[in-house]
Amino acid sequence: MKKSASQILKENTMLIVLVLVYLFFTIRTSGAMFSPFNFNELITQNAYVFILASGMLMCMLTGGNIDLACGSLVCFLGALGAYFMAIKNMPPLAAVLVMLLIGIVYGCILGYLVAYIRIPPWIATLAGYLAFRGLGTDVLSSNSSTGSISVKSIESFLNIFAGKLFKTKMGELNMPCLVVGIVAAVLVILLNVTSRANKVKKGYEADSLGFMLGKSALAAAVILLVAYKLALAGGIPTVLVWVALVVLFYSFITEKTTIGRHFYVVGGNREAARLSGVNTRRIMFIAYLNMAIVTVITTWVVLARVQAANSTAGTNFEMDAISACVVGGVSAYGGAGRIFGMVIGATLIGVINLGMSLLAIDANWQKVIKGVVLLAAVAFDILSKKRSK
Repeated sequence: MKKSASQILKENTMLIVLVLVYLFFTIRTSGAMFSPFNFNELITQNAYVFILASGMLMCMLTGGNIDLACGSLVCFLGALGAYFMAIKNMPPLAAVLVMLLIGIVYGCILGYLVAYIRIPPWIATLAGYLAFRGLGTDVLSSNSSTGSISVKSIESFLNIFAGKLFKTKMGELNMPCLVVGIVAAVLVILLNVTSRANKVKKGYEADSLGFMLGKSALAAAVILLVAYKLALAGGIPTVLVWVALVVLFYSFITEKTTIGRHFYVVGGNREAARLSGVNTRRIMFIAYLNMAIVTVITTWVVLARVQAANSTAGTNFEMDAISACVVGGVSAYGGAGRIFGMVIGATLIGVINLGMSLLAIDANWQKVIKGVVLLAAVAFDILSKKRSK
């Protein structure tokens, strides 16, 4: 069964918007958006959006639930990590593991409060939003006269979370980077061909052969373009590897596993899911434990990129993650949304952030523009559902 043209257009609306917005900023910045340096910056500066939004998507699938505390938790964990490594001289690996352990403990507590005590998620996480910012600021002010703790000297930590693979000089063509891009492009084409063949064999709805080949060719072209630009920008950022691992992991969980389907079922109709034998409390618990772990990973990459912990770290991160999900088609009511859509949404948020920075748009107006984009995405989601009914 083939998809109609209108259905294909509807499914790819935000992808089209992303391309148009990118072209707009490329023209307005006289091509600066297309430079190798800014390709690299688009990834490194906005990696936190992709990672956090992957966890936020799982929370939103359960019924439009969100986590307001993740940004403040980044501040607190970053302060602790910097304190352990720079002041207490703890080995980076040990500090990373301690941060992970703290995140898991917090996630278990939060998950228990939300799933078993039945405290509304926005109330439980609002408490964390207030508390962790205060705790992080206290750790920093108590151990530094400047309110900031530098980790510039912790090279092993920086190399893992903010370094480069196959590092070369800026402007020098990095051949290993190109090879990785070619391999990735070939894999994407093979996966799309295999996926369509399986759907056709089982009688499922599938794209036409021509559309699938065109989509695959476009995806491969984008991958090769990014690889070429990164090859000129000094190599593959290690943070891109972390983003890829997180995105691929959650793509597999949501699309290929039973527990992933349970998230959708709980979000679609929680009571019906419970009556069908789904442990809805366990799903809610896992969602918020998972969000805490994802926030720990975000803290690692943010602390390494900034090379210091400060009290403003993580500010508005929760809003960017929520925006990436909603703009990417994750339903504000739960039960619908895909990792691919989230990636499109996160990329769009990143393009808007970078484009407005290059145009030197006032920070206040940047918030206004992102707010309008978020509202338009929600309105589009609601109108689409009404039309489908």
